[in-house]
Amino acid sequence: MHATAPAATANPIDALAVARAALREPDLPTARLGPAREVRLLVSHREDLVAERTRIINRLRWHLHELDPSWQPPARSLWRPKHLATTTARLQGIDGLVARLARALIQRCRMLSDEISELDRELEPLVRRLAPALLELCGCATLSAAKILGETADIERFHSRHAYARHNGTAPVPVWSGNRTRHRLSRIGNRQLNTALHRIAITQARYHPPAREFLQRRRAGGDTKTESIRALKRRLSDVVYRALLADASHTVSPATITPAA
Repeated sequence: MHATAPAATANPIDALAVARAALREPDLPTARLGPAREVRLLVSHREDLVAERTRIINRLRWHLHELDPSWQPPARSLWRPKHLATTTARLQGIDGLVARLARALIQRCRMLSDEISELDRELEPLVRRLAPALLELCGCATLSAAKILGETADIERFHSRHAYARHNGTAPVPVWSGNRTRHRLSRIGNRQLNTALHRIAITQARYHPPAREFLQRRRAGGDTKTESIRALKRRLSDVVYRALLADASHTVSPATITPAA
């Protein structure tokens, strides 16, 4: 029996379609990570660590429930040092395999949290150097800016703000119902980039007066809450596009920095 081909093997039909598209469109944009490659690698590694910590916390909760069904640890914050310390104190004096496994999981959770914090400290100055204009945007903190930098992969490869909106999935898709034209959610584009823009939009909807006024105008014009948020994300895509262009024009490549004497 022949072994199954690995999943990474390219489908011949897809490969042929890609080759034909490349020949037909010689000016297709090329993704160039450049300095943002380091940001993308760090963010991806951080996300893996966070996911692993979440799995460990879920197992820890199950063990704690088995030991004491009447006690419910704080939701969504068991990884915090003070809650881990409280949990450790509750396990004092309890023998048995379940308690031993719970203590081991607490120790592993602490180690992962330390690694995540270290990555945060490494990302902050790097993102501040590469994307100062992007960080000025309300609701765009270090992690969101890092995600946008890594997933955009060189803003200058997009010939317009509209092309960037199509790439990140915020470009509206028109639909018609009777005599009224509406827009629905676009399912295409980079969903991770779209998620980062969504986080910024939700933050601005709560704390940024211009965004709140924009949403109110859209709602007064007949948009639903969801439609108004989509419209805000489309506008944010343009703002992010301009910020990234400004940052790209001022970013100094590490290779060109002359070491101090």
